[in-house]
Amino acid sequence: MSIPFIDLKTQYARVAGQVGQGIDAVLQSGAFVNGPDVAKLEQRLAEYTGTRYAVGCASGTDALMMALMALKVGPGDAVFCPPFTFMATAEVVALLGATPVFVDIDPVTFNMDAAQFELAVRAVEADDSALYPLPAHTGKLTPKAVIPVDLFGLLADYAAILPVAAKHGLAVVEDAAQAFGATVELDGTTRRAGSFGQIACTSFFPAKPLGCYGDGGMCFTDNPELLDLLQSIRVHGQGHDKYENVRLGITGRLDTMQAAVLLAKMDIFEDEVRLRQEVFRRYADLLGSIPGLTLPTVSAGRLSVFAQYSILAESGEHRAQLLERLKSAGVPSSIYYPVPLHLQPAFANLAYARGAMPVSENVAGRIFSIPMHPYLTTAVQGEIASALAG
Repeated sequence: MSIPFIDLKTQYARVAGQVGQGIDAVLQSGAFVNGPDVAKLEQRLAEYTGTRYAVGCASGTDALMMALMALKVGPGDAVFCPPFTFMATAEVVALLGATPVFVDIDPVTFNMDAAQFELAVRAVEADDSALYPLPAHTGKLTPKAVIPVDLFGLLADYAAILPVAAKHGLAVVEDAAQAFGATVELDGTTRRAGSFGQIACTSFFPAKPLGCYGDGGMCFTDNPELLDLLQSIRVHGQGHDKYENVRLGITGRLDTMQAAVLLAKMDIFEDEVRLRQEVFRRYADLLGSIPGLTLPTVSAGRLSVFAQYSILAESGEHRAQLLERLKSAGVPSSIYYPVPLHLQPAFANLAYARGAMPVSENVAGRIFSIPMHPYLTTAVQGEIASALAG
């Protein structure tokens, strides 16, 4: 029996008719880029997240790039990021000439630790790496923005992060690439991923909780001035027409066929979020008695969409044993993320020492992920549990 890590084929069977009709309509219209379905998707997802505006774009990475460009992030600016995340989060900072300042993570949620965040901001303000590990840099850095990441489908600790950012005058760019659909109870209301910060960004890469059949992304904001900037930056800094360029921009337009796919998938998305909760609960029951495993938890008032189901082994050696058991049983697995960003060769110029981000480094050496998607059956989850139990 072949066990998929993410089952897009079963999902496609549910939406094949709607997807086919949507793509056919795009083919008939000839509006292949930023066509009418893009505007429909923007409106629908803005309403879903509870934001005023949405701007579709070509990828989650482009969404982050556009957000930072709209906020005028550039050389001399410090942008605070967790090191335990995908490369894109900090990559866009460096591409704009700004400096990523890494902030260690919480050992339970794996999201940015708000207390460490405040220490890092103070260290940059004082230009004192004795207060918190700082990257190598030339000249004094100016704290500019923070990019909290909603890792593995769970929202970051915005109740603690937002006040720190406000106190120090930092813009907040939510990286919700893995968490579209996640919620948290905050100040008596339910807030969704995509509704935090000056700009929030998400990805529609096929493996995401809401994924298309190629690349795609979106920015969300409540600020009309930022909306104008994002729309301009998306198309080469376009002004009143395509041959007036009022600023530098990128080729960040969303493919209309991808928008059609996403509109079809939104019709089943809430049901898929519900099914992911059932899979999560079954895993807790099946794996809870296996010694040496630290399973993901979700605290009261939160809902994770579980882009990944990630487990901590006791050690790197224990992880290797578990991965071999899974492989022998034909169960796919993956490691998100084996090398934290502060130790990646691409950021060697920042000269972070091993041990600078101890929690991220510890987690990276022990974590692994097993299949997680809405269509996992009890029987298949039983097989996975049996493989892990040995």
